[in-house]
Amino acid sequence: MSRRLVSSGSTFEAEIGYSRAVVDGDWVFVSGTTGFDYTTMAIADDIVLQAEQCLKNIEHALTQAGASLADVVRVTYIVPVAAEFELCWPVLRRHFGEIRPAATMISAGLLDPRIRIEVEVTARKRAVDGNAG
Repeated sequence: MSRRLVSSGSTFEAEIGYSRAVVDGDWVFVSGTTGFDYTTMAIADDIVLQAEQCLKNIEHALTQAGASLADVVRVTYIVPVAAEFELCWPVLRRHFGEIRPAATMISAGLLDPRIRIEVEVTARKRAVDGNAG
């Protein structure tokens, strides 16, 4: 089994020493991902919009890794203000409602005060017939 790195193109990856995602066999580990829109290098003020952009960024990384949101088996949400997490539930339910990965929410400070949510996922690529390989 080979190990492959997936990059978002963020300068932080080289500066800090991490990858957006690591593919190891059928497993895909996506780093904590924020709601920055990498096409504009902007971030919305609203936690709901940030959650939506987090999942778009994660979906892009998973696609590069040969996986999709449907392959996610574990998700961790990190929010600085725990009371705001419930605002994100409709977005999370839309993306994960049928998939129902194991999940944890942690309330903790984040690197940039503009970031109101960070999301990391673990996925396991499925075989063509839908069974894990």
